[in-house]
Amino acid sequence: MISSNFYFQVIVRVLMITLSAIGLAFFFERKLYIAVSIIFAVICFQVVFLIMYINQINTKIAYFFNAIQNEDFNLHIPEGKNVKSFQHLHHSLNKINKLIQDIYLKKQAQELFYQEILKQVDIGIITFNKDGHIYFSNFAAERLLNYSPLNHIKQLVHVDKKLYEFISNLETSSQRLFELTNERERIQLSVKSTIIQTTEHKLYLVVIQDIYKELEEKETDSWIKLIRVLTHEIMNSIAPISSISESILKYYKNDSNIVSLDELNTQQIKNTVKGLEVIGNQVGNLTSFVDSYRTLLNIPEPNKEIVPIKILLDNLLLLINPEETNINITISVIPENLEFFIDKKQIIQILLNLSKNAIQSVKNKENGIINIIAGIENQDKKFITVTDNGSGIEPELLDKIFVPFFTTKNNGTGIGLSISKQILRLHDATIKVRSTPNKETSFTLYF
Repeated sequence: MISSNFYFQVIVRVLMITLSAIGLAFFFERKLYIAVSIIFAVICFQVVFLIMYINQINTKIAYFFNAIQNEDFNLHIPEGKNVKSFQHLHHSLNKINKLIQDIYLKKQAQELFYQEILKQVDIGIITFNKDGHIYFSNFAAERLLNYSPLNHIKQLVHVDKKLYEFISNLETSSQRLFELTNERERIQLSVKSTIIQTTEHKLYLVVIQDIYKELEEKETDSWIKLIRVLTHEIMNSIAPISSISESILKYYKNDSNIVSLDELNTQQIKNTVKGLEVIGNQVGNLTSFVDSYRTLLNIPEPNKEIVPIKILLDNLLLLINPEETNINITISVIPENLEFFIDKKQIIQILLNLSKNAIQSVKNKENGIINIIAGIENQDKKFITVTDNGSGIEPELLDKIFVPFFTTKNNGTGIGLSISKQILRLHDATIKVRSTPNKETSFTLYF
């Protein structure tokens, strides 16, 4: 890095100090103390100037790194002839400074780019350290929380005390719902947290999303689907009643006059009896339909307890009675001592319903297989999966199977999966379905 001129000057100065030291020893031996004093002073000056000369490097390098540390990239060390011995050094330092400056500017531009993206998204983003100091919050977060500027999470107390406690106690890598109520409106927030480990310290990243609109759209869509099913079922029951009633009425009423009994024949009376029987049956079906709707709306709160899942699934196997179905049904629990905090009666009702659906799906298949697996996924999420290799569910029907009274079976009520979903909601659990027709269909309960 340093030029040959610098080495030459250092060698010359060292040689001069060495020769002066020899002269000092020579005159000292001859007791010429005046000459000794002069030569000693010369040596001291030579040493001082050598140190100052060499120290220029340390001074420049220290000044260079101090400027870099303070992000001062305007530093430029002269490369003129007056400092010829350091031209190579100065050129290298200036080159390094330019390289670091380019990297810094690129990094700063990239950071501004990402910050601008985060400012424009509709999802609220907040990052803060373990002491609660907020490093970054975008406009969406301040708009959702109706508070600006956000500098510390304790400011959330002014928004909603429960929200502050909620975010302060958020577990790592967790997602929960929170209902925020303010003077303007009620907002349903989805709050997700995670930890980011930087080179210096640990930061908490909280993502806040207003899911009210999505919930409202899904709720509206669910109501539309439900009304369609209800209308279909009710009209199926009412249409025969209306038709038969009109047919019977013609027997007993002619234009605006009532027909006398003498005008009735035996066949008309028989048709009347049959018609009234059909009307009675249709009324019975409609009553059963209404009772099913009541069942869906009146699910009791779960009576939860610690349940060894292996015992629960063994009991389920007894209820299914696979020997009669002639289907290969397997049960797997990992670990075997796995326990769930559930209402065992309600959960076994769900599993029994799913198992019966699976049996019906594979009953006409030669190698029908049903696997029931319980275990633990990542982040300690427990699950139970019922999988079969039957006929499956067509893709266009997957979003309809949980709609009340929707069914693809001729003799089905269409409330089994709806009740299952309601029970799981009361357990703070969810159910997901995945199906590839004629290959594999699985229903998974997540707790």
